[in-house]
Amino acid sequence: MEKNTTDPWAWGKYTNSVQAVEIKAPQGTLYCSGQVAIDANGQPVAGDMESQLALTIQNLEQLISEAGYHPAGIVRLNVYTTSTQEFFTSCLPAYQAWIEKHGIRQATTMLEVKGLFGGLTVELEATVVR
Repeated sequence: MEKNTTDPWAWGKYTNSVQAVEIKAPQGTLYCSGQVAIDANGQPVAGDMESQLALTIQNLEQLISEAGYHPAGIVRLNVYTTSTQEFFTSCLPAYQAWIEKHGIRQATTMLEVKGLFGGLTVELEATVVR
């Protein structure tokens, strides 16, 4: 797989994402459903947004791994949250650390939504290639 990113604006280096990702000759593509802070029994886990994000990331990593992929292969990551302000205030450091840990350079869309299943506050939806 050959991965090329495009981000023509200087401010892009501060967004933890890029404006476009081109993949040439992928060996596979994994389209992940949105992952949230749900336990192994399918029950929502209460907590603040930061703790929900930690479990959401853990669930996404487990899904990607069990499918035979790696988080570094994430090329699209959509973030759904009930409060973009709260996400940027309380979750950004953990989110940035996770992105940097895996060297992820992804196209991203963040949407503030009215609500998520079971009173949850954050959901991650990924496309992964290898």
